[in-house]
Amino acid sequence: MANSTRRGFLKKGMFGLAALPLGMGVLTSKSFAASLPPLSEDAPNAKALNYKKVAADASSHPAFKEGSYCDNCMFWQPDTEGCTLFQGFSVEAKGWCQSWVQRPGS
Repeated sequence: MANSTRRGFLKKGMFGLAALPLGMGVLTSKSFAASLPPLSEDAPNAKALNYKKVAADASSHPAFKEGSYCDNCMFWQPDTEGCTLFQGFSVEAKGWCQSWVQRPGS
């Protein structure tokens, strides 16, 4: 009887240890995301996509459409104010880049 209790304890313990990295990954990404540094317009990837912190500054770009902002783009991540195109950086909600695609349902 004591062996089955020990076996059960070990199984549960091993499962808990296996699940620990997954839980830590979620907590770490949320903590990290809350403090993303802002993207500079001078960054190479920002220049490549013509990122502007103020969308109106891009009004002369041929791909610019009135009302297109980072916060209504499908790449925008509202919980982190980040963008999947600029990993590790936050972008301005009312910014713009040439890769803007309207978020479904917006």
